[in-house]
Amino acid sequence: INKKNSVLGLATGSTPNGMYKELIRLNQEGKVYFSEVITFNLDEYYGLSPEHPQSYYFFMWDSFFKHINIKKENVHLLNGITENIDKECAQYEALIKKSGGIDLQVLGIGNNGHIGFNEPDISLNTKTHLVNLTAKTIRANSRFFNTAREVPKQAITMGIGTIMRARKIILLANGKRKARVIEKTINSPITTKVPATVLQLHNDITIIIDQEAASQLVNQ
Repeated sequence: INKKNSVLGLATGSTPNGMYKELIRLNQEGKVYFSEVITFNLDEYYGLSPEHPQSYYFFMWDSFFKHINIKKENVHLLNGITENIDKECAQYEALIKKSGGIDLQVLGIGNNGHIGFNEPDISLNTKTHLVNLTAKTIRANSRFFNTAREVPKQAITMGIGTIMRARKIILLANGKRKARVIEKTINSPITTKVPATVLQLHNDITIIIDQEAASQLVNQ
């Protein structure tokens, strides 16, 4: 997007790490600037303070924001220790709207097809909200913690409706463990059982995957 004041929706986790490193390099070489860019993060664990090393607030500042020329007031991250969930979610939605909506939303994808932390069987038109994480998601994310017991059981996430209102979406995935869910996302009928299938309805989405993640897309 060739727009100085772009509004970006950003994801965390291991998948977008390479993208952030490349953006840092481009920024430091003077090829990309973030001084007018506004960002909104996709989700946050509920119960983790910004100082917690596994909070997405900590991850984003440590891995990306502190290395680029972005203004702190233009960075928006969900508050994982808010005492008023409804207010936090409503304010986040209002801020996105006030900023003109998200120009480009970056997504990863869970093994069960979740985008953000929108787990299977969730409504496909939700706004930012609190979710209970499935045992499968907790197990998958336990690799970032000492034990599975330490993984928060809830998270605040942009809703699928919020994600789908982005003007452009980029979905990133890599590795063989994502091959099955990528095949379902592209080829399965749209279903709440695999939330990512709703992306088929978006009119400007790019899926970037490696060969392993594409391994079940036979002759496509």
